[in-house]
Amino acid sequence: MTTRRLPREDLTAALAARRELGPDYDAAFIETVVDRIEEVLDAGAAASPAPRRRPRAPRTSEAGDHSLLLAVLSLLAAIPLSAIAVVNAGGLGLSLAWAGIVMINVAYGLRSRRP
Repeated sequence: MTTRRLPREDLTAALAARRELGPDYDAAFIETVVDRIEEVLDAGAAASPAPRRRPRAPRTSEAGDHSLLLAVLSLLAAIPLSAIAVVNAGGLGLSLAWAGIVMINVAYGLRSRRP
């Protein structure tokens, strides 16, 4: 598809006329150039077909699927929770902290699969 361009000569002539007329005619010059650009754009828009829209992917639920977000946040929370659990309760604390994180993720996963 070829796009119609403003002829360089037209713009050069309009700019030369603007220089000769002086700053008193700036508004008229701008209006003329804008009108010419709009004509070219309108002609191009009329010649090109309307853009096609892409179909949207179906959502898994009304609120969207946040399982990846939950997994990332769980891993981020696991770092300080693990450190706190090990310092205060040792291996048992670490096991309880990770069991809690795993149970939250499993519960969310089971809840989000219900129709």
